[in-house]
Formats: sequence, structure tokens, C-alpha cells
Amino acid sequence: MTILLSTLNARYAHASLGLRYLYANMAELQSQTVVQEFVIGAKTTEVVEKLLAANPRVIGFGVYIWNIEETTKIVALLKRLAPQVAIVLGGPEVSYESAEQPIVQLADYLITGWGDVSFVALCRQILHGPKPLMKIHVGVQAPLKDLALPYEFYSDPDIRHRTLYVEASRGCPFKCEFCLSALDKTAWPFEIDLFLAEMEALHVRGARLFKFVDRTFNLNIKTSLKIMQFFLDKLAAYPDDPVYAHFEVVPDHLPDALKASIQQFPAGALQFEIGIQSFNPEVQALVSRKQDNDKAAENIRWLVSHSQAHLHVDLIAGLPGEDMASFAAGFDRLVALRPHEIQFGILKRLRGTPIIRHTEAFGLIFDPAPPYTILATDRIHFSDMQRLVRFARYWDLVANSGRFQHTLELILSTSPFANFMALSDWLYQKTDATHRIAMDRLAGLVAAWLTERGVDAQQVREVMRTDYAGQNHNMHAKGAAVEKPAASRNETLPQRQARHLVG
Repeated sequence: MTILLSTLNARYAHASLGLRYLYANMAELQSQTVVQEFVIGAKTTEVVEKLLAANPRVIGFGVYIWNIEETTKIVALLKRLAPQVAIVLGGPEVSYESAEQPIVQLADYLITGWGDVSFVALCRQILHGPKPLMKIHVGVQAPLKDLALPYEFYSDPDIRHRTLYVEASRGCPFKCEFCLSALDKTAWPFEIDLFLAEMEALHVRGARLFKFVDRTFNLNIKTSLKIMQFFLDKLAAYPDDPVYAHFEVVPDHLPDALKASIQQFPAGALQFEIGIQSFNPEVQALVSRKQDNDKAAENIRWLVSHSQAHLHVDLIAGLPGEDMASFAAGFDRLVALRPHEIQFGILKRLRGTPIIRHTEAFGLIFDPAPPYTILATDRIHFSDMQRLVRFARYWDLVANSGRFQHTLELILSTSPFANFMALSDWLYQKTDATHRIAMDRLAGLVAAWLTERGVDAQQVREVMRTDYAGQNHNMHAKGAAVEKPAASRNETLPQRQARHLVG
């Protein structure tokens, strides 16, 4: 009576925390349960073959915005080949607006919302009766103290080769309308000492990369400090085998006690993901985002100047009420704060989020296919939105990659958004592509654009040599080879962050 827990992760390096929570809470059915993960892009027939090889009675799928289309194909094939297998769906992509979705129509059962204790209860009914009468089951939100924690079920290969996702809390007290967390009533903390004991066990097993999925890591400063101290203790005890921790933080809440803790971390040990999303107060009010912009900017400036944390700051293009000029002003303000990375995102209509209420008033047009990206608004027409999409991709290749840190100064000059948009338009005109551009070709193109703009060719070559000294990549800029250096970074550090550290 095998029960399979499965999902398609976006990358192999991502290990599903959700599946491991389900497995940890399978109680007496755990011995009959197997976790079987795949990666998007896998051949549908091969995935189905591997799933059916276990002769399962039940298959539970974690469904997300990045895997909904491929998972739908898998479920359709399973129902043709093995209609006797009960297919149970769960996850954020199928928890809202469920009835209209083909994958829900194909499946036998759906659990909306929290599945930690509801999945095992449903499996008991499927396997032992009485047979469930309803197709859609609202997940029970059990108290966190009643949940079995999943961390022991990260395998040794997971620990060696994958990012480990962990959570010290669930939920979010804020109501930003573009985010699924807007539907949460509050944030719920796990018992901190029990959680840290689990982190200790992972560290003893060799875990060194910890990515916290908490929406508001720094909401409760007392808890934040205990977690930060845990990692500081590990860094002190094992200086030659360092840990790396990633946290999502509220940008305008950085009290002195937390600053003092942050300052103790060495370079290459700490990353903060900071959601700014928009610097426009009117747009923030429209989407119910409460944020002190001046305080947020001050905190980012402090982190850049007084800490060695790697900063990954988010902006969203396409929010209702924001035009190109407003977004450009926010982008330029953020560039001036000099975070290591600016994640330039395009608004997506996540199922269930309140952002949909602005559709008519602000002319929001979303792609009907996942990931439901905004195509146009009353302020930004489709052609300009496409330019922003390309800008985001080229920004990731040039700025966020860490390969062009000094060259970027020449590109941005005194008008960051306008200059990079000009480069983006030019690159697309020259390549007709935003993907599969070899790094050496990209370097040559950037150099050519700079010289066309009047920058001295010798200066461009020298700046690019500076960028690629220590970057462990062989590049050519305007015909001048850049030597490939010996690798020098600590292998624990993620590659992109390592490049920023070198710079």
C-alpha cells in the first residue's frame, strides 16, 4: 500500500520542505510512504514510469506556480495508465480558484491550505475507509507545537548537494496584496529551542547552507537574536568550515540589538532578502503595503556600510498605479543605496491574492498561463512591459551575476534606469534573445555598447580586466583576452554571492 509524495522542483538544488513536512507527519503510515522528487523539464513519460514502478495506491503532488503545467500532464497520464491510483493534490497553486483548474478536475482529491495533518487523515480514509465523499478538503491548521518537524528527513545527499529550506515561523502579519501571505491572519512561531535543536542536528550531519523561508525573520527581535547567535557560535567554533544563512527581513525594522549581531558576521556568511517592491507611497497604499521608505532606505544604507551581509533587494514592476517614471525613480533610488543585487521582478497574479481587485480600475491584464505575469496596465502598455521583462533578464545577467561590478559603474553613470534600459534595448536589437547568450559574447556586446556611447575603448578593456580578475571565467572584451584566475573562493558559498564577495 505504497503512498508516494512527489513534486517537481524548479532545480535539483531545491529540496522540497513541504513534502518532508508531510512525510514527518504520516504517523503509522510513514513506513508505507516514500518521497520521490523530480525537476521541471523531466520527460513526462519517464516521471510517470518511475512513479508507477512503486505500485502506489496513493500519490500526493505538491503543486506550485512553476510546476502546474507539467504536473497537469503527469496527472493526466497517470489517470489514463493507472486510474486505480488515488491522486491527491495540495499546494498554493491549487488551493485557490480550484474548480476551474484542469488538474483539479483530473485528480481524485484536493487539500487546500495546510496539509500537514490533513493528508495523512485523507490517506487513512482512502486506504481503510470509509471512502471520502468530498473531493475538496480544507486543510486543518494544526498548532505548530503538534507538528512533527521534517529536518531529519533531509538525506545525506541533500545535505551535501542541496539548499536546505528551514522555517522558524509560518505566516505573515502584513497584507501586501500581491503576496499569498496577505491571506494569513498573523505569523506563528515554532518553539525556538526545539527548532534550534533541529538546526544543531543538521549542522552535526554536515549542513552548511540554511535558507529560511520565514516571511518576516526580524519581526520578533528576541527570537531573531537567538537564531543569529546560533550561527555566530558555529562560525566561532568552526572558522574553517563556515555556515551560510539566508533570511528574508522587514526593511524598516532593524533595531540596534539586531544591528550589533549582524556586525559580528564575517563576509560570506549572511544574506538578507529585502522586499522594497515600490518606493511610491501611493502605490504602496493601493496594495496595502505598510512601509517607512526613509527608514527602509536608511537601514539598507547601514547594512551596506556597516555589515558584511550580502543584500538581495526586491522591486516589482507592473504594480497598479505605477508608471514607468515612478518605477524608474524607485529603481534609481535603490541603485544609489548600492545593494549587492536588485531582484527586478515583474508582477504575477498569484491565485487567491487580493491584487485582482484592482483589475478593472487600473487596466491590469495578466497572462492566463502560469506564472500569470502582468502583460499591461493602464500606465504601462504591453510593448513597454516587454521592455521591462527584457531589462529584468539582462539586469540579472549583467548586474546580479557579479561578473560586471566595475563595468556596471560605467553603464549606469548618473541615470541608472535610463542607461540600463538603453543597453537592454540595444542588446535585444543586436541578439534578438534574452537567454543562451554566452558570457564572453555578452562581455563583448557590453564593451561595444559602451564604446558606441563614447567611453574610451582602453578604459573599457581595463575595467573589464579588473572585473574578471578573480572571477574564474575566461572572457574576451573587444578582442582583449582576460586571464582565467585560479579558483579562490570557499566552496561553501553560493557561486553568485562569491563573485560579489571577490568584487
